[in-house]
Amino acid sequence: QELYNLDLLDGSPPCSSFSMAGNREKDWGKEKVFREGQALQTLDDLFFDYIALAKKLQPKVVIAENVKGLIQGNAKSYVRKIKAGFEDAGYTVQLFLLNAASMGVPQKRERVFFICQRNDLKLPKLELSFNEVSIPFGDFSETNILKCDLTDYQKELWDFRIKSDKTFGDIIMRKEKKLSMFSNPIIHSSEVCYTITSSSGVNALYDLPRNVSKLEYQLVGTFPIDYNFKEMGVQYLIGMSVPPIMTAQIAHQIYLQWFSKL
Repeated sequence: QELYNLDLLDGSPPCSSFSMAGNREKDWGKEKVFREGQALQTLDDLFFDYIALAKKLQPKVVIAENVKGLIQGNAKSYVRKIKAGFEDAGYTVQLFLLNAASMGVPQKRERVFFICQRNDLKLPKLELSFNEVSIPFGDFSETNILKCDLTDYQKELWDFRIKSDKTFGDIIMRKEKKLSMFSNPIIHSSEVCYTITSSSGVNALYDLPRNVSKLEYQLVGTFPIDYNFKEMGVQYLIGMSVPPIMTAQIAHQIYLQWFSKL
C-alpha cells in the first residue's frame, strides 16, 4: 500500500494507452445499464454525482474507490477532475493505492481510494500502512469437492498445466502458441488468490480440476457466509465489490486517527 503522490498527476502518463478495467475507458460518456438493475447511467458521471451529494450533505469524511487503472495512463486526467471536484466541494483529498492482501483479505486486490476530510476540520494527514499476514488460498480451500466442473477444453488445458502457470493463457501459449484466456487464472493453494473479476470466465484451482466454489468466493471476498446474493451471481458480486474487511480496515484507521481525536 502507498500514498499516491497527487503531484504526479500533473506529469506525463507512464504509458501511451490504457484500459481502466475491461471496457471502462471506451464506455466513458455512454449510457449503460448495469447488472444490478439500475436505470441507464453514464459511467463517468457517477463520481461527480457522488461529489455533488457530498457537497450538499457535507459529511466530515468522504471515501470513494475505483480500480488501480485510474492512476495510470490516460485516466490521470479523470483523476485530476475528481480531485478538483472534491476540493470545490470543500474537501482536502488524499489518494491511496491499497492492496487487500496486506489488509487481512485473502485476495490480491489493488484499489485506489480517495479519502477526503472536510476543510474546516484541519486534521493531520491520514497515515495508512497495513501489514497483515498473507492468507494463501489453501488455508480455506474446500478440498473435499472433487467433482470436475471444467469444460472438456478447459480440462484438456488443465491437464497440461505446470507449476509456473498463473493463467490458462500461459498453458495455451505453451501448448497452442496463441494468445487467449490470460484473464482466467489458475489458483495455487500456496499463494494468495488473484483478483476476482466480475466476468463469468473460469477461475480454476491448480490442485483440483474445478472452479472456485461459492463458499471459497465468499471467503476470498470476505463476505459473510450467510450473505443473501439473491439473483446475483456470487462471482459477479464479489468481483464488483470492495472486500468488507478492506473497508473495515480503512474505517478503523479513520476512526483512530481522526474521529477519536475530535
